[in-house]
Amino acid sequence: MSRVHNFSAGPATLPEPVLQQARDELLDWRGVGASIVELSHRGPEFMEVAAEAEADLRRLVSVPDDYAVLFLAGGATTAQALIPLNIAAPGQRADYVITGHWGKTAVKQARPYVDAHIAASSEADGYRDIPPSRSWEMSPDAAFVHVTANETIHGVEFRDIPEIGDVPLVADFSSSIASEPMDVTRFGVIYAGAQKNLGPVGVSVVIIRRDLLDRAGQPRADIFDYRSHVKGESMLNTPPTWNWYLAGLVFKWMLAEGGVEEFARRNARKAAMLYAAIDGSGGFYRNEVAPGVRSRMNVPFFLRDAALDKAFLAESVQAGLIGLKGHRALGGMRASIYNAMPEAGVRALVDFMDDFRRRNG
Repeated sequence: MSRVHNFSAGPATLPEPVLQQARDELLDWRGVGASIVELSHRGPEFMEVAAEAEADLRRLVSVPDDYAVLFLAGGATTAQALIPLNIAAPGQRADYVITGHWGKTAVKQARPYVDAHIAASSEADGYRDIPPSRSWEMSPDAAFVHVTANETIHGVEFRDIPEIGDVPLVADFSSSIASEPMDVTRFGVIYAGAQKNLGPVGVSVVIIRRDLLDRAGQPRADIFDYRSHVKGESMLNTPPTWNWYLAGLVFKWMLAEGGVEEFARRNARKAAMLYAAIDGSGGFYRNEVAPGVRSRMNVPFFLRDAALDKAFLAESVQAGLIGLKGHRALGGMRASIYNAMPEAGVRALVDFMDDFRRRNG
């Protein structure tokens, strides 16, 4: 079997060594005679998997002890609703900076619970840039400020952590977590769906400063209470054990490869290679994002002649490159080049793009 290069935005490509290990352990995990997916989440075997995963994630992204780490079912959209429930009073103001589709989604999920104030938005410009922080209309009594660290659809990424004072900064890191070193202490809450950089779909990670758990929040069922999940070690209900296990394998793979410092170097090279191909195409391809905030993870681009889109996608599949169709909200093409995408995959894409341009330009 020949594997293709998968540029899908999520569920996204996973490291081959992780898939091979999961395959080898599927029927018999560590000699117990059963699959990890068949074993009780409260049994010693899976408890070991869970503990190792948390320890490895803490090491990978340098999570201090005064932050709790949760592995929860669902994705980032679920967290967007649960965060205001847990750290904001009913109807309290919360500031949102909108830099793309997922920032708007975060506001939609929060509005039933808080006064979601748009502190800044780049929607009028088509989400091609990030409004400078000096222009943000901040609320001194806000429960938190929310940003989307990397917009998966529009390809816009915060390259610097904004200074917002004492108000907790909440960030959706779904598509850029663990792609480079980060200072966790600058944030009150970091959340991420795993299906882009950390593992498979179906499990999400929440990293929350422990003092925020002391906030009363809003009336909510126990299953929606982060304090209960912390106390229950993310096993308040039956967790998605297979997804958690696979994420743990991804963490171990990343650490063995050199950790986030090494992936930062690889990601910088991959992004530079792809943007150079776009910018050097004489206008045949274009990326419309301001260069200073271009995403290293998700690269949207458009062909000069949209009539060629169908041929580009069909021929790319024949060339072993899949998942390049842009999101319906934006159109065009999109290459997601997360940690598990090898540099060889980006080189193959660039070579295909150059060949397609020569034949159709």
